[in-house]
Amino acid sequence: MTTLVQRWRANSSAGALAGFAVAAVLLFAVAPAVLSDFRLNLLAKFLCFAIVAAGIGLAWGRGGMLTLGQGVFFGIGAYIMAMHLQLADAERLGNDVPEFMDIAGIRELPALWVPFASAPVALLGILVVPALVAAVLGYGVFKRRVKGAYFAILSQALAAALAILLTGQQALGGFTGLSDFRAFFGFKLSDPANRQMLFFIAAGTLLVVVAIVRQLMRSRYGELLVAVRDQEERVRFLGYDPANIKIVAYVVAAFFAGIAGALFTPIVGIISPADIGVVPSIAFLIGVAIGGRTTLLGPVLGAIGVAWAQTSLSEQFPSGWTYLQGVLFIVVVGFIPAGLAGIWPMLKGRVDFGRFRRKPEPEPAAPEREKVAAP
Repeated sequence: MTTLVQRWRANSSAGALAGFAVAAVLLFAVAPAVLSDFRLNLLAKFLCFAIVAAGIGLAWGRGGMLTLGQGVFFGIGAYIMAMHLQLADAERLGNDVPEFMDIAGIRELPALWVPFASAPVALLGILVVPALVAAVLGYGVFKRRVKGAYFAILSQALAAALAILLTGQQALGGFTGLSDFRAFFGFKLSDPANRQMLFFIAAGTLLVVVAIVRQLMRSRYGELLVAVRDQEERVRFLGYDPANIKIVAYVVAAFFAGIAGALFTPIVGIISPADIGVVPSIAFLIGVAIGGRTTLLGPVLGAIGVAWAQTSLSEQFPSGWTYLQGVLFIVVVGFIPAGLAGIWPMLKGRVDFGRFRRKPEPEPAAPEREKVAAP
């Protein structure tokens, strides 16, 4: 039995390595060769969404937490990166404050901006602040056993509150947000080679995130997370605290969202409250649901596919894409709960593909031996 388990794990690991190798070839070799600079930049933007989706797949697909407020953590990472890029541009130009502050009449740098003038502090803030905020929120919510629709509404309200708060902050760009970044850690963003470098960074980050999520899903913690999703009271009876298990998944998802937001800022060139409110948070969730929230690659491929379809179809049908997206979401939730990634397993379970195969011809029966009469 042990040999069979070891053989299965070895085959699974070999298949995973092959899959990562194929993905790396597609992202690092094929995509830059066949896509124009504009399309490659779009794909880099979609990869940022896929990073967020991978975290949602862990928290929602495995943990059962309907996270409707990932825009909060996405926005924290994005704004920290934007603040650092604005301060770096102001320093190169010899200004005390960024240009938009000078235009708005703000002559003194706000205290909130001061720490992020340092690149190490900004990078540390991108990694720590979203996870810390998620840990505090998760502790307050899950320890009080808030779950289901109440948790979803609360997380969505947080995204709406953050978007409204940022809209009224003139020191953070107000409703127009922060934009017009000239460089990314010393590399000019106007150079196509540097923009391609951003794509490679986003692609490499996505592969690392997927590898981390896969390891978590296959670990003992992943089994506990699924158990909490399905039988929370039984897990508590066995001596585990379901709240702590949920907090970890929630913090990991927030950590990934913060990194994705930080990459989104230089890739797109702007971050505003419209990018982190309720609508973007729901869009993250739609991609995960359509792709298949309980699988490893379903959320990633779903997020990329939905974003690519939105960009392509909205160019031809500006007013029709929203209805198509809604219909697709309803169909998937109502008829394919496992998402598009679950279609093939569902077909394998319901359709007997063996009857379509050619049956081997029966071998001719061997001639019966003549019975010898007993003397």
